[in-house]
Amino acid sequence: MNIQPADRLNLVQEYYFSRKLKEVARLNAEGRDIISLAIGSPDMPPSGQTIAKLTEIASLPSSHGYQPTSGTPELRQAMANFYKRWYGVDVNPDTEVLPLIGSKEGILHVTLALCNPGDKVLVPNPGYPTYTSLSKLLGQEIVNYDLLEDNGWQPDFDTLEKMNLDGVKLMWTNYPNMPTGGKAMKETYERIVDFAKRHNIVVVNDNPYSFILSEEHLSILQIDGAKDCCIEFNSMSKSHNMPGWRVGMCIANPQFISWALKVKSNIDSGTFRGLQLAAAEALDNNTEEWHREANINCYRRRRDIAEKIMQVLGCKYDPNQVGMFLWGRIPESYSHCEELTEKVLSEARVFITPGFIFGSNGERYIRISLCAKDEKIREALERIQAVFER
Repeated sequence: MNIQPADRLNLVQEYYFSRKLKEVARLNAEGRDIISLAIGSPDMPPSGQTIAKLTEIASLPSSHGYQPTSGTPELRQAMANFYKRWYGVDVNPDTEVLPLIGSKEGILHVTLALCNPGDKVLVPNPGYPTYTSLSKLLGQEIVNYDLLEDNGWQPDFDTLEKMNLDGVKLMWTNYPNMPTGGKAMKETYERIVDFAKRHNIVVVNDNPYSFILSEEHLSILQIDGAKDCCIEFNSMSKSHNMPGWRVGMCIANPQFISWALKVKSNIDSGTFRGLQLAAAEALDNNTEEWHREANINCYRRRRDIAEKIMQVLGCKYDPNQVGMFLWGRIPESYSHCEELTEKVLSEARVFITPGFIFGSNGERYIRISLCAKDEKIREALERIQAVFER
C-alpha cells in the first residue's frame, strides 16, 4: 500500500511546543531536570468554590448525559454576566454567547463559518501561530500585518490603509498582546472598528489576557458599533487558572453566533455538565480579591524574577508590558534568538521560547513564561547566572 497524507499537511509543521516538549521530556528522562519557562499554562488551581461545584455536579447521577452544543443556560448567563461585570458590555445570553472548548477551537469554527478557500486573512506578525496554521489548513491566504516595538506593538493603521485589502474577509487581533505584552488600548480598538467597517472586514479580537497584570479590563466590544463587525474570544484558561478545563467563550452579534454554532454543532458537542456549571460558578462568584491575588500579585512577584533573568541574558524589555509572559529583545551578539534559547536549554537547563515561532518580527526576541512556581523561577535565575555571569 502507498497511502499518502492530505496535501494540506505540507502547508504546516507540527506545533513548535508539541515538538520541543518531546525533546524536553527526553532530556528529563536522561536526568537533566529541565525547568520550563516556555508555555503559558497557569500552575495555580481554580478557586475553591469552582472545584467544589465540579465535585457536587459530578456526583449527581443525572449529570453525565450529552449536553447542548450551545452550552447550558447557566453557563451562557454567567458569561453574559461576566462581560457586564468586568467590561460593562451588555450581552444577550441566548443569542450573543457561544461557549467554546477553548479559544483554539473557536479559531477553527469562526474561520470555517466566515471564510471560503482563497479568501484572505489579516494575521499579526508576531502573533499566535494558530491564526496562521489553521488558515493555511483551511485554504485561506495569509496576509501579515506588522506589529513593531517602536509602535508599542499596536497596528500601524497608515500602513494597513495602503495594503491591498481586496479579498480580505477576516482580521485577527489580540490585546493584551501575546507574545509581546503590548497593552490593550481604547484608541486602538476604536481605530480597528473604524477600519473594519470601512473595509467590510470581520475582526476577531482574542482577549484571554485582560486580567493578567492589568488593572484595567478592556474589550473591543466596549466600542460603539463593534458588534456589527467584531467577534471577541475570551478564555477561562488564564484568568481563572483553568487551562486544562477547556472553557472559552465567543461573544458576537446573533448572526455571527448562529454561523459559528452551525459549524461547531457539526464538529464537537457540549462539554461535561459539571465543567460547565463549575465554570459558571467561577465566572459569577470569584471575588475581586481572588482575581487580584491570582492575576496580579502572583504574576507581579514572578515578573520581578523574570526581569532579572532578562537582565542576566543582556535582553532589553518594556517594564510596562502586561500578561503572563515577559518579552525581551536579544543582544546583537546573537545571530538569531534560537542561538540564545538553545544555549540556555543546553547549558543552564532552562527552556524558554524563541520569538521566531510567532513570526519574522519575533526573530530578535525571546519569551519567558511566568507560569511556574516562584521558587522554580528563582532556581532558573540561579542556573542562568551560573552560566552567563561566570
